[in-house]
Amino acid sequence: MNNSTSVKVYHGYGHTHNLVLYGHVFDFKAKTTQVYSDNLFVNIVHLLKLFRVRPAAHVKVRLNFKGQVVHQKTAYDGFFKFEWKALENVAAGWHGVRVEALGEDDAVLAVAEGKVYVPHITQYAFISDIDDTVMISYSAKIGRRLRELFIKNPRTRKTFIDTRKHYGLLALSHTDAEQPNPFFYVSSSEWNLYDYLVETFRFNGLPEGAFLLNQIKSWTGLLKTGKTGHEGKLLRVRRILDVFPNQKFVFFGDNSQKDPGIYATIAEKYPQNIEAVYIRNIRKSRTASTLEILAKIEAKGIKTCLFSHSKEAIAHSKKIGLIGF
Repeated sequence: MNNSTSVKVYHGYGHTHNLVLYGHVFDFKAKTTQVYSDNLFVNIVHLLKLFRVRPAAHVKVRLNFKGQVVHQKTAYDGFFKFEWKALENVAAGWHGVRVEALGEDDAVLAVAEGKVYVPHITQYAFISDIDDTVMISYSAKIGRRLRELFIKNPRTRKTFIDTRKHYGLLALSHTDAEQPNPFFYVSSSEWNLYDYLVETFRFNGLPEGAFLLNQIKSWTGLLKTGKTGHEGKLLRVRRILDVFPNQKFVFFGDNSQKDPGIYATIAEKYPQNIEAVYIRNIRKSRTASTLEILAKIEAKGIKTCLFSHSKEAIAHSKKIGLIGF
């Protein structure tokens, strides 16, 4: 093993014929054990550490899934993506996976364990934005966004009232606790913030899910966090739909930035795969333009809901049968 090399594996997803797993290999990654403090200095230091990384480019990586071995190489930014077909049918649920970074003569430099989620084909799947949809982030205003990141820690970040209740009901709708409906959390935030976001979601009792984030940045890019990658967000959403061509999806976003337009573009290409689109009305000045976009989506036979409070979205989900009364 090489103590300076590390592998980071993110939750994967898929089905028997198309499984997907993402991750990074680093030559250096600062130790980032979180101290949940109200101290501004402690939180700033922790945040800076999340961006103190040196990605390992063009490194061989090896995946082991139920005895099946798949090889890949990292990209220039240390990122890797495995996409493979299972040798045997994969049951619905979570499945373990192991990823190794390899050096000369395939010597193992580092190892990490991960998980892949396989839903039932009949289950709904939910794709949700994070900033200003689930978590109060002020993402349209870089100063306030950075203030939230620097001053708060993952356990003091605020989520919108009743989002936990709504997503919890959706996760268990028409299924059971052993096979929850899958959630995909898609954001323009960078992979640097993965552990931060996972902790925020777990602490606030939101459903487990696969996070799909933006290209990793070094500390020099910290001040631009979350400000790029809307085109990449569209691409990530399309990739999910391509992996699950027979699944029905429900989208959640907000109108602080680009979500309504992104979801309208998706609706143009995949109308038969989308059950409903929910947009949180963050920018009241955009209410009229958002309703125009949602009307175009509805014209495709897709249900839509513009809401200010999650209780309105819950009522709509009950009305259209996404969740029971």
